[in-house]
Amino acid sequence: MKRPGKRTLMQVFRKERTKMKPYAFGIDLGGTTVKCGFFKNDGSLIEKWEIPPIKDNGGVQILPDIAAAIKGKLSERDVSPEDVEGVGIGVPGPVLANGVVNGCVNLGWGVFNVAEELSGLLGGIPVVAANDANVAALGEQWKGGGEGNQNVVMVTLGTGVGGGIIVGGRILAGGHGAAGEIGHIQMRKDETAVCGCGKKGCLEQYASATGIVRMAHLALKEERKLPSLLDGKEITSKEIFDAAKAGDDAALGLVDTLGEMLGTALAHITAVVDPDVIVIGGGVSKAGQILIDAITKHYRTAAFHACRDTEFKLAVLGNDAGMYGAVRTILNR
Repeated sequence: MKRPGKRTLMQVFRKERTKMKPYAFGIDLGGTTVKCGFFKNDGSLIEKWEIPPIKDNGGVQILPDIAAAIKGKLSERDVSPEDVEGVGIGVPGPVLANGVVNGCVNLGWGVFNVAEELSGLLGGIPVVAANDANVAALGEQWKGGGEGNQNVVMVTLGTGVGGGIIVGGRILAGGHGAAGEIGHIQMRKDETAVCGCGKKGCLEQYASATGIVRMAHLALKEERKLPSLLDGKEITSKEIFDAAKAGDDAALGLVDTLGEMLGTALAHITAVVDPDVIVIGGGVSKAGQILIDAITKHYRTAAFHACRDTEFKLAVLGNDAGMYGAVRTILNR
C-alpha cells in the first residue's frame, strides 16, 4: 500500500519530464526575410528581429545563419541553451511530420530533414519544422483571430491563396505535408489560363490579389464600365476594393465574384473539417468588412446546414503570425 501524500517514482519522473524550459524560439522563414522571435514559454514575445535568407548555392547558408542568429541572441541575453525548450520553424514548402521538407523552390532547397539539420547546428536543441502557412494558421488560432477556439481554418489572401487547418489545437499537415493548400482547389473547369501550380481554374486565380486584378483586366477587355481611376493604368486589388466601397458597380461585381469563389470553396472545406471559426488574413484582408460580407454571403448559401453559422474573423497578428505559430509547434510537442 502506498502512503497517503507520497508520490511514486513514476509520478516524480513524469513531473520532471513534463517540466517546460523557460524560453523558446519561433522562426518564420520566407523567400525574402527570416523573421525570428525569442519567446517565454507562455507565448510572450520578448524580442523579434529579422535576417536575410542567403539563397546562393541552393540555400546552403540559410540554416547556419539561423543557428548563428539564435546562438547570438542567447549570448546577448545571457541565456543558457539548457534553458531553451526548442525552436519551431515555418518553411515555404510541404513538410512531413518528421521534419522532412519536400522541396522549397524559392529557397533552392530539395528534400531533406530541416528539423534534424537545424537541431544539429544548435548542439541538439529540439527543433520542429512545419509549413509556413500552417504555422501562421496556428499562430492565429493561438494568439490571434481564432484565439479561444481549437478548430480553425485560416485563409491567407495575398499574391496567391494560402491556407492552414488547425484541428484540436494542432496543425493538420496530411500524409504528404500538403494539407491546407486551399488555393489549388479547382473552382472552374472551363478556365483556359494556367495557374502557377500547372492546373487550370484554381481558387487563387480568382480570390487572390493577383486573381481579382486578372479578373479586372478581363472585364476591361470586355468593355465593361470601370471607374476612370482604373482605366489605362496598372490596377491593384486595393483600388478595386476602394472603388467597390465607393459604389462602382463593376468593382462590386469583381468583389462579389471573389466572394463567390472563396465562399463556395470554404463551404466545401467546412463540410470536411467543421471549424469553429474561419480566419481571413493576408494583404487582401485589409479591405475589411466588405470582403467578409462578400465571402459570407456566398458561404451561407453553399454551406452544409450544420456549418452554416461558422464565424468569420479577420486575422490580427499580421506578419508575426508565423513566429507565434512556429514557437507554438515546439511548445505543443
